[in-house]
Amino acid sequence: MENTGSKRHQGEISTKHSKSPFDLIVNQIWRRKSFAERLPQSSVSRFFKVSENSNEAECQLGKTSLDSENKETVSKISSDELKPPDVECDSAGWKQVTEFMARLGKKPNHKYMNLNNSQLTANDMVQLAALLQNLPNLEELDLSWNEEIGGTLKLLTNHLQHMSQLRVLVLGSCGLAERDVSDLGECIQHLPNIEEIDLSWNRDLGGNLSLLTRMFNTVSKLKILKLIDCNLTADDGRALGKSLAAITRLEFLDLSMNKDVGSGLEILFRELKHVPQLQVLKLHLCGLTKVDICGLGDTLEHVPGMKKLVLSCNDIGGGFKETTVHLLNFKQLQVFDVHQCSLTEDDVCALTQIIPLLPSLQVLNLALNRNLGMSVRHLISRLRFLPRLRSLIVNNCNLTKESIVELADTIPHLTELETLDLSWNKCLGGNLGELFQMWQSNTHLCVLKMCSCNLTSQDLASLVSTSSAGFLENLQKLDLTYNNTIDDQSWAMFFREISGLKELVELDIGLRPFAHRECDLWITVLLGSLTRFPSLTGLGMNNWVLSASQRDLLNAFNKDNKRNIHFAY
Repeated sequence: MENTGSKRHQGEISTKHSKSPFDLIVNQIWRRKSFAERLPQSSVSRFFKVSENSNEAECQLGKTSLDSENKETVSKISSDELKPPDVECDSAGWKQVTEFMARLGKKPNHKYMNLNNSQLTANDMVQLAALLQNLPNLEELDLSWNEEIGGTLKLLTNHLQHMSQLRVLVLGSCGLAERDVSDLGECIQHLPNIEEIDLSWNRDLGGNLSLLTRMFNTVSKLKILKLIDCNLTADDGRALGKSLAAITRLEFLDLSMNKDVGSGLEILFRELKHVPQLQVLKLHLCGLTKVDICGLGDTLEHVPGMKKLVLSCNDIGGGFKETTVHLLNFKQLQVFDVHQCSLTEDDVCALTQIIPLLPSLQVLNLALNRNLGMSVRHLISRLRFLPRLRSLIVNNCNLTKESIVELADTIPHLTELETLDLSWNKCLGGNLGELFQMWQSNTHLCVLKMCSCNLTSQDLASLVSTSSAGFLENLQKLDLTYNNTIDDQSWAMFFREISGLKELVELDIGLRPFAHRECDLWITVLLGSLTRFPSLTGLGMNNWVLSASQRDLLNAFNKDNKRNIHFAY
């Protein structure tokens, strides 16, 4: 039976294709009711249960939960039932969008919708799906960190099929279920302009990736694919590898933190020839072995534009001897991260020959490779041929005194170096003067980390001398934590004489856990020095024992000097 309202609505869209009764009711309600009236009286409420204790405000906000039985009902709704009407975005429709976004504390935009971490419910998804018709030019949709929407993605994907301008879809940490992955696979074939898909931190994607990749032949413009920590399996890796031939414009691929995918990446490595424009490949903690890395090396020549290669936290030690020669093709490589990869002396010897031939390299991370032996000394000496190097991370590499001497000779050639991390190399203790004596000019260094290096009073004096000479005037972060070997008198000298650190933002002098010491000998000296750090916003003092009166002095400094330094103790 038709009522007067439905007849008028039919007359308005007579030139369009017919709609189901469900469409008519949804459109009547969303176009003719005020925002406060929509949710309680919406016809879609047959799928949801509002708590009897919900007050009027809760109803207006639509923060109701969807039980498992209702989720099953939602997943069975056909695409025809949820197909949005073909209408232009009008002022009334835009008002609905504005009200919805305002309720979630977000700003509306015709092209970008950012709803990440908005605590969305299934009920919100119903409203969002109905609103998409008012955003025909939407280009980016971010629903990440809304874990309660898992199992309801069908409500959205049926409408996304008509968003032909969509370029970016971010669904990270949304609690996606297997059926969501299937629905998304069906949806993307209707998104010809999609360039970025991020499904990271959805654990149920593991074992089901083929439901998505089998549709990749319809997304030829895809450039960015992020699948971080998705519990991917070897079969998922193989499925992705087979799909590379369909996404030849791929530039960015991140499979990090999928520890079981490694053995299935053989096909993916072999098929890299189909993605010659690949610039970023991140395989952090993917369960790779030295056999796998050799397979990767054989195909690197097909991606000469590689700018960032991350292989960290994989047991690939011993596999670089044959692989490194292929890095010669990477004239544009800017980031090379192999931290915690069990590298051997042979690996470092091979890298020593190649690293100087990478003129664009800006970041080199060798951290947590403790078996580099004496060979690391020669690698450090060759870094002088990398004029663009900005970040050198060699913490916990079991460096020797000879390595520190080589680094001292190399530092003057690294004129763009901004980050230097030497933490957890005990040999630095007593030898910091060897490093600083070569710093006879101003540097661009912004971050200097020397955590747990067995530093001595002599090392601290060398640091004071170098900074006071103006050679560290750009330093913003200084990490001296866990150097329990520095006595109280040396800390007093440090704060009394230190200068030249006007840009310093963070300073950390915290002690090792359970190594509590009083700071009576230098706390007043510290207070007197703080005016020499005008940019300081954070001072780490963990495990130093401060009395109540000493804490009051720190708080009083902030108040008296109109500063807002966070003292962590």
